[in-house]
Amino acid sequence: MPADRTPLERMRLDKWLWAARFFKTRSLATQAIDNGRVKLNGERVKPARDVKPGDRLELRIGEADWVLTVRALALQRGPAPVAQALYEEDAASRARREQQASDRRLTADLAAAGKGRPTKRDRRQIHRFTGD
Repeated sequence: MPADRTPLERMRLDKWLWAARFFKTRSLATQAIDNGRVKLNGERVKPARDVKPGDRLELRIGEADWVLTVRALALQRGPAPVAQALYEEDAASRARREQQASDRRLTADLAAAGKGRPTKRDRRQIHRFTGD
């Protein structure tokens, strides 16, 4: 590291995503970046790209879309409250993610309601409907 740079001025993007606990390993963060699921300031980048406070990140993890502003950098991965202090999520992004999560829960509840073996009452209704 050059003498004119402090350790927390810039950091590799894949390392920051790992330290901010978006990915369990740096290799998973690298794969996501390579697959185009991470954009830095609106552009597709490589894992070694430097990220600094004030940068804007767009992430797609599974079905969730995140829009973040980098607030701080960390030398190492820490506990969740420390990791959450490294970024700030846009209000619209948070609302959209919460809506997607509630939609998934509702869909899962509806799918679970129709599962399983029919009861005696269900079979009687089936027989009445089919005419058997």
